[in-house]
Amino acid sequence: MPRDTWRVTAAAALATALFATGGCSDDGDGKKTTAGGAKEAKPLKWGECPAPTPLEGGGQAPPKDWQCATLDVPLDYAKPEGETLPIALIRAKARDQKNRIGSLVFNFGGPGGSGITTLPGAAKEFEALRARYDLVSFDPRGVGRSAPVRCEDDKQLDAYLSEDFTPDTPQEEQRYVEIIRTYQQACKKNSDKLLPHVGTSNAARDMDRIRQALGDEKLHYFGISYGTELGGIYAHLFPKNVGRAVFDAVVDPTKTSEASALGQAKGFQLALDNFAQDCVDRGDECRLQGSTAKEIEANIIKLQKDLAAKPIPGIGDRQLTETQATNGIAQALYSQELWPLLEQGLDEAEGGQGQLLLALSDALNGRDEQGHYSNLSAANAAINCADSKERYTLAETKAKLPAFRSASPVFGDFLGWAMLSCTGWPVAGAWETPDVSAPGAAPILVIGNTGDPATPYEGARRMVERLGPGVGVELTYKGEGHGAYNSGDTCVQSAVNAYLLEGKEPAQGTVCTASGNPTATPAATPTGSPV
Repeated sequence: MPRDTWRVTAAAALATALFATGGCSDDGDGKKTTAGGAKEAKPLKWGECPAPTPLEGGGQAPPKDWQCATLDVPLDYAKPEGETLPIALIRAKARDQKNRIGSLVFNFGGPGGSGITTLPGAAKEFEALRARYDLVSFDPRGVGRSAPVRCEDDKQLDAYLSEDFTPDTPQEEQRYVEIIRTYQQACKKNSDKLLPHVGTSNAARDMDRIRQALGDEKLHYFGISYGTELGGIYAHLFPKNVGRAVFDAVVDPTKTSEASALGQAKGFQLALDNFAQDCVDRGDECRLQGSTAKEIEANIIKLQKDLAAKPIPGIGDRQLTETQATNGIAQALYSQELWPLLEQGLDEAEGGQGQLLLALSDALNGRDEQGHYSNLSAANAAINCADSKERYTLAETKAKLPAFRSASPVFGDFLGWAMLSCTGWPVAGAWETPDVSAPGAAPILVIGNTGDPATPYEGARRMVERLGPGVGVELTYKGEGHGAYNSGDTCVQSAVNAYLLEGKEPAQGTVCTASGNPTATPAATPTGSPV
C-alpha cells in the first residue's frame, strides 16, 4: 500500500475472490524498561491458531505446526502502566532447532495488512529461511486481531467503494468531500479511543516488545512495502537492537504524502506501459485491441470514461464502476503473474462484462466472496492519517491535479484526489517525512525493483542515504511487480538468504537481472522517477 494508496493483499485473497528515543534504561528498581518507560515484555504463551476472522481477511486455520500467541502492550507509551491492547502473533518454528538463529519477524505492508493471515499463505516462499529461523508475524495495532480499527460496515463499504473518486463537476466534488467526511465520522464513532495511538512509531515500539517476548537479543526482520518504513523507524528508535534485516519494495522516507502519491502515479503508469507493451509484443496472442501500447492505453482510458457514464454488470447484483475498474487494474499490476488476468478482465469489460475486474478490485479492498470486508481500508486510513500531518484543502488538491494527470493519464486523477483523504481526520498527523536515521545499527539489506509500481525504485537509494553511513546495503532488481524476493529471482533470493542465514552481505550496489546473474556494478543514480 507510499504507503500504498492502493494496497497489497495476499495472493490467496485474489484466488478465493475470483516519539520517545530508543534503547533501554534502568528504572531504579533493577528492572529494565523500554522506550516510553514500559516494562520488558513477558514470555509468550503459544497455542493452537484459530481460523482468521473476517476482519483479518477470513480463510482456513493455518496448519497444525503453526502457533499463535497474544502480547499485551501499552495503548499509550506515554502511560506505560495504563491501559493495554493485545498484539496477535503467529509463528512456525525453525526446522533445524539445533542451528536455530532466532526469530525472523515479518511485516508485509499496507499499512493495514494482517500478518496473521499473510505469513502462513506465503510461507513456501520463505521455506529456505525457516531452516534456521522461527518465522514470525503479527497484526500491528489497529489491524485484524490486534484491537482493529472499525469504520463503516460491509454494506456501507460496498456503497463507499462504488462512489465516484474522480469528480468532474462542482456537484460531484461536493459529493466526494461528503463521502470522505462520512467515512471519517464512522471511524471516529467506532474507534475514537484507538485512533491517536495507531501510528507507525507506536507499532515500532510494539516490535521491540515482541523482540523481548520472543527472547531475542536482536530483532531479525523482513519488511516489505510499508514494512520497510516500519523497519526504518524501528532502526531509528532502537538502532542497537537491529539484527539482520531486509527491506524489500522500499517506501521512500524523503517524500511527503503528496510526493509519494505522485511517485506512485508514475510507478503505476510505468507498470501499465510495460504491461501494454508486452501485450503488443505477443501479437495475435494478445486479446486487447491496439497495435501499440499507446493505443491499448487509450482504450483503457475510454473504458474508464464509459464506466463513469454507465457502469456495467459485475458480480451478482453489483456493478463495475470506474472506481472499481481502476482499482482492479491497479491490483493486477502488483505482480506480473496477474497480467494475464488483467488482459482477460479488460477484454471482458470492453465487451460489457465486469466480473473479473470487480473480483480484482475486491481483492485489493479486502472483500471476500460472502461480502465481508477485512479492516484493511480502515486501518490503512487510520495509520496513514496518524502518521502524515499534511492536510490539503479542496482548492490545493485541484491545483495539483494537472501534475498527477501528466504523470499518469490512467491513475493520476485517482491518486491526486486521494490527497483529500486525511483532510478533516480527527487526529493530527506526526510528521511530513519519517526519521529513519539509524547510526550504529547493523547493516540492513535494502532492495529496489526497477519495475515496482507501488514503491518506485528510487526509494531504495533514498532509504540507504537516510539510514546513514555504513547501515544500508543497496541491491537492485531489474524486474516487474511489487517487491523482489517474491518474484522467485534466484539472484535476489540467494543474496537475501546468504545475508539472513550466514551474515554475508552482498557487495554495495549489486544488480540482479531476470537472468539471475548478479553484478557488482552500482545502479544508476535515480533521477526522481522510476526506471
